[in-house]
Parts: sequence; structure tokens; C-alpha cells
Amino acid sequence: MVSLNNVSKVYQLYRRPVDRLHELLPFASGPKHTEFWALRNVTLKVEPGEVLGIVGPNGSGKSTLLQIVSGIIQPTSGRVYTKGRIAALLELGAGFNPEFTGRENVYMNGEILGLSRKQVDEAFPSIEAFAEIGEYMDRPVREYSSGMYVRLAFSTAIHVDPEILIVDEALSVGDAIFASRCIRKFEELKKKGITVLFVSHDLGLVKRLCHRAVLMLNGSIVSEGNPNDVVNRYVGLVHEYQRAKQIEPENGAASISSSFRHGDGTSRILDLRLINSKGETATSIRCGETATVRIRARFYRDCDNPVVGLLIRNRLGMDIFGTNTRIEQQELGSFRAGDELLLDFTFDCLLARNEYTLTVATQHWDGTSQDWLNDALSFAVIEPKDLAGVVHLRSHFKWEKAAVSNNEPR
Repeated sequence: MVSLNNVSKVYQLYRRPVDRLHELLPFASGPKHTEFWALRNVTLKVEPGEVLGIVGPNGSGKSTLLQIVSGIIQPTSGRVYTKGRIAALLELGAGFNPEFTGRENVYMNGEILGLSRKQVDEAFPSIEAFAEIGEYMDRPVREYSSGMYVRLAFSTAIHVDPEILIVDEALSVGDAIFASRCIRKFEELKKKGITVLFVSHDLGLVKRLCHRAVLMLNGSIVSEGNPNDVVNRYVGLVHEYQRAKQIEPENGAASISSSFRHGDGTSRILDLRLINSKGETATSIRCGETATVRIRARFYRDCDNPVVGLLIRNRLGMDIFGTNTRIEQQELGSFRAGDELLLDFTFDCLLARNEYTLTVATQHWDGTSQDWLNDALSFAVIEPKDLAGVVHLRSHFKWEKAAVSNNEPR
């Protein structure tokens, strides 16, 4: 487990190196530095076997938090408690000696983590197979590409039997095949009950892999809970053009709920419905059925060429399909304050059997939000076939028994 109690980390920043010396002199006029709080009063507990995702913009304190948990740096104040062997995959270049070969670095890291040489010997074939760097295993690490480095570093970290695994955005430099393999490995670690602290800008991956997520801003945790809700809040903050102007819900708007809502208030979505092929409001759609998403919005300020969009996500929070009127080359014209817009988006439901959510938004032409509602409506897709994946491609099989040539062995 991992427990942090009121952990803070402050750095003293000097404009010039000589200012550090001047500050030490007995006749110094005063402090020559400014303080930068990388972390401020962070309290967090990660239970054994939990996968925690940490999201936030650059400079929010995510990497500092992981470095403190790993024991690389010490906090300025507060207490940190960890129980279990920690394997950390932090920024590229940390942990390996560039002059050592890959093999030598694997054994060195195993010894640092307290493993015997025999234990590393037993784990090495699995490490080598997972990394797939071939003959480079016996070449100096300084000759590796960034992708090869991460392959070996990640493979080493997950095969030394860690009880706590810490990963800081390191997988972003790997190729698609390796990334897919890592995701499957994370799923295995979850089943084994390994505690994982995971920083990533891949928000879909955070939704898929994590039990819980936290959002960090300016060195503090500002949101914590269900990964879907935390990621939606983060996306809202990133895309927010300005703080939403508070407008009282009216004409049915109060019935719309969402995990996070943001926008500048130029317009507001008042009603959202999913309509089946019979013209009825529905909460479930048959696979292959024609469905309609109906959006009604009111404008509170004049607006030229607004954009209306929607996004379908599966129950893991992964984006399945999204479009908007600008992408579809549909200009909506001009609206004045008090005008309302009724828009129908009709599509053939080729989704596989599962539960999905609808995110809808009104936007300005440049993409900034007027009213954005995350996961505002949920619906189920009904399909008798037990298909894999998220779409039904309406596939067909054609086969015949091939004749065996007399020249071919039976």
C-alpha cells in the first residue's frame, strides 16, 4: 500500500547562481530566492491491489509525487509510507547506466530491488522475451533507441515481482505493438493484485486500466474518484474557453445530468433524447436499427455558425465515435439571444452489444465550448450474437471444402 499525509515539496529558485552564496552571508539584506511549491499538502492513500491513475497538465506535480513515493527525492514536509517492493519506471534515462549492456543493467536493477542473482537468473528469460531487443541485450544502453530503452526498462520493472509498480508516462515512446502488449500486461498485474500508480496523458488508457483516478493542478489534488468522472473533469478544464456563466436550467434542462459540464454559456442544451426507428424515446437500440439523437439548445448570446457535436463512449469510457456539424460541413447560420435550435443526428447503429454513453456539446466554430455535457445520456445496444469488440461489421462467411492436390501430403 501507499499512504501520503500532507506531503509538500518546495524548491528554492534563484535568478543567478551567485544569489545562493549571497544569501548565506551574515550581512545579506534578505532572501534572494523565490519559492516554488511542486506539491502542497497532498494526502492520498492507495490500497493494496489498486490501480491509481494520475492525470493533470504539465507542471501540476505528477512526476514529483511519483518520485517522492519511489524514494528518489524527499518531501519538504509530510509523511510517506509504503509497504512492499517498489519498481519504478520514471522518465527516460533514469535507472540504467548507459555504459552498461542491457543484460548488466537488468542484473544491476534486480540487485538494487533486493533480488538475489538466482532470482534474476530465473526472471531473465521472461524479461528478454518481453523486451524483444535481440542482440542489443549485450550492447551498451547508450546505443539504444528510446523505444528499445523503454522496452527493456518496462520489461525489467514488471518481471522483478514488484508489489508496487510506478509508471510515469514512459510508455508513450513505444510503438503500437509494444503498447498493446503493455496494456495486456497491466491487465495481468491487476488480476494479480499488484498496486500500480500510473501517470499518463492517454486518458482512454486511464479509464480502461484504473480503479480510481486523481486530477492534479498546481501541486494539489483537485478531484478524486471514478476514472471516468475525473478524466471528464480534466477534459472539461482543458477545453474550457472560460468559466461557465451560471444560467439557471429551464424548459427541461434540469433533467439533463452529466458527469461534468462546462462552457462559456453562449448557448445551453435544454433537452437530449435518443429516438428509435419507431420515433419513440428509447434507452435501448437494436443493433442495425436506425437511431436519432435529438438535441434542443437555447442561445443566450448572439452567435454565428455554432457547431453541435456528439461523442459515443463505451462503458469503459473509451471514445467509439464522434462527429459534429463542422466536420459534416453543415453550417447552421446565425442565432440571436433567445433563439432555439433543434437538431437531429441520425445514424445506423452498428455497435456491438454493450452499454454506451452520449456526450453532446454546442461549440463556437473554433472549437471552444458553449455547453459541453459529458456522458449526458446512457443507452444499451441489443444484439443476440455474442460478438467481440465494439462494432458489428455485418460480416459474412463463404467457405467450401478445398480439394487436396495429389502432389500434396495429406
